[in-house]
Amino acid sequence: MSKKDHVSETPATQLLKANKVAFTEHPYEYLEHGGAQHSAEVLGFDPFTVVKTLVMQDQDAKPLLVLMHGNRKVSTKNLARQIGAKSVEPCKPEVANRHSGYLVGGTSPFGTRKVMPVYIEESILALPEIAINGGRRGYLVGLDPEVCVALLGAKSVNCALED
Repeated sequence: MSKKDHVSETPATQLLKANKVAFTEHPYEYLEHGGAQHSAEVLGFDPFTVVKTLVMQDQDAKPLLVLMHGNRKVSTKNLARQIGAKSVEPCKPEVANRHSGYLVGGTSPFGTRKVMPVYIEESILALPEIAINGGRRGYLVGLDPEVCVALLGAKSVNCALED
């Protein structure tokens, strides 16, 4: 296998391979704070199909993951109400890194250090394919969004806000 065929071995790709999940690899030039919009732009993807993995926490500082369209924001109020929490807020980057085992900007919902509940914006599940972080900055994997449900037990929520 040449180096070109094998872009990245991360906890995320190891988990996907171990579960025989078909995925495509999409490396790109990482831009600090560029986010999903930047990766969508350089890869020529619709930002609606690029899914960001957000590490958040509830009022008791219990971590959770939210999978959201690259061009949408999370309504933390709606999310909290749907998951039965008093409040939900994004974790600070260093806390997010500790929970996920990944660096912010390279967070994948697959192969996280801690097992956390995963919530996926329901409209993502209607897409035929999504691009989601593959476990390092500048690296997305393309796969069927149903994999998030099958592998992570992701629960569907409705908490997207127009960006």
